[in-house]
Amino acid sequence: MIPTWAQLVYLLCAVAFILALKGLSGPRTARAGNLVGAAAAVVACALPFFYLERIDNLWLILGAIAVGTAGGVYGAQRVQMTQMPQMVALFNGVGGGAAALVALLELEVIVDAPADATGWFVLVATAFTIVVGSVSFAGSVVTFAKLQDLMTSRPVVFPGLAVVFAATLLAALGLSGLLVADPVMWIGIVLALIGLAFGLLLVLPVGGADVPIVISLLNAFTGLTVAAGGYVLSNTLLLVAGTLVGASGTFLTLLMAKAMGRSVANILFGALKGGSTLGAGEASDRPVRSAGPTDAAIMLGYADRVIIVPGYGLAVAQAQHTLRELVDVLVERGAVVDYAIHPVAGRMPGHMNVLLAEAQVPYEQLREMEEINGDFKDADVVLVVGANDVVNPAAKTTPGAPIYGMPILNADEAKQVIFMKRSMRPGFAGIENELLFDERTTLLFGDAKDTMGKLLSAVKAL
Repeated sequence: MIPTWAQLVYLLCAVAFILALKGLSGPRTARAGNLVGAAAAVVACALPFFYLERIDNLWLILGAIAVGTAGGVYGAQRVQMTQMPQMVALFNGVGGGAAALVALLELEVIVDAPADATGWFVLVATAFTIVVGSVSFAGSVVTFAKLQDLMTSRPVVFPGLAVVFAATLLAALGLSGLLVADPVMWIGIVLALIGLAFGLLLVLPVGGADVPIVISLLNAFTGLTVAAGGYVLSNTLLLVAGTLVGASGTFLTLLMAKAMGRSVANILFGALKGGSTLGAGEASDRPVRSAGPTDAAIMLGYADRVIIVPGYGLAVAQAQHTLRELVDVLVERGAVVDYAIHPVAGRMPGHMNVLLAEAQVPYEQLREMEEINGDFKDADVVLVVGANDVVNPAAKTTPGAPIYGMPILNADEAKQVIFMKRSMRPGFAGIENELLFDERTTLLFGDAKDTMGKLLSAVKAL
């Protein structure tokens, strides 16, 4: 029985989690929201040590907490901004796997208890936690490997995949039913293995730009798993926290899918009929118009209206600080400059906002896609830095293209476009971008940070 004072502390932690989510919804309050949520999580983890009269395996628990804390601190200090999606995937997978293991341990207690001591809903929650937690763990490991280039980012499919997938799903449902009817340990272990296989089959066919959306979906899975685990453990705080994560992850998944102009089902199973994004592809050898930093500086230096389209390549090159200096110089020369932020710029929603905030870019210059798309036709120059698919006109003009239907930034409506690229390789969608071959487009090849520095010097010299 949890004492009243401890229940009140748990209630305060639950309120803190809700306030943390509210804080994370805006760039100005995100840091405070993150700290509030982290502090509440620390309090919630420490609380049982103060009210439980007896804790079995205390030193093992403390050792596990020490290892987890050390890993979290090391990861947080070493991870680059461009690697945040991978870290989210990895931490999410660990959460799902931990929930599945806790459910297996609770199943052992249920097995040893009298037959009528456990209600059927607890058994349903236990089976759900085991299988969905395993799916989340295996799927998250695959997404981490794809984003970290430890395996191909292209969809992995094989003949009969749909049949194997359906058979695995039916096996998971059947074993879950068996576990509820006859709770024995071997069924729980086989169910966990089936869940791992299902997680692999769910994510392997997903390619390229779709992986971040799957990370968000698996995050929702983990939240729901933790909520079910809270019911199994009779822990209300876990139930609340898991529900918050599950709900927010579900909303984020749907919003990202909407931003891509596709359904979640199409993202997950599109590769089975050729509709998924393709991942990396071959570099094009079609002729393009290119120029050096001096020519590009003249275009920018004498423009009255400039729109910047930042993408993942900017983050990889860490060119955001030099870009901000360039924008400052253009503004001093009298130009009106804004940053156009696509909902999935970078690799996750908010990723680009954080990156630009790190470079002290004023929030007022960051404009969302719906807000700025009508301004492109009046822009003298659009500077695309490390972005590709989010300005690819194929999303509007080419039915059958993997990104067809995805809302894009209307860079193709500008009077002139400067496209900064390292090479002619396609973006995550794996298809050519016709904007590169438009007569109004000038390509500026090279590493974004190095080229941006040269461009900045050339603009200052005008």
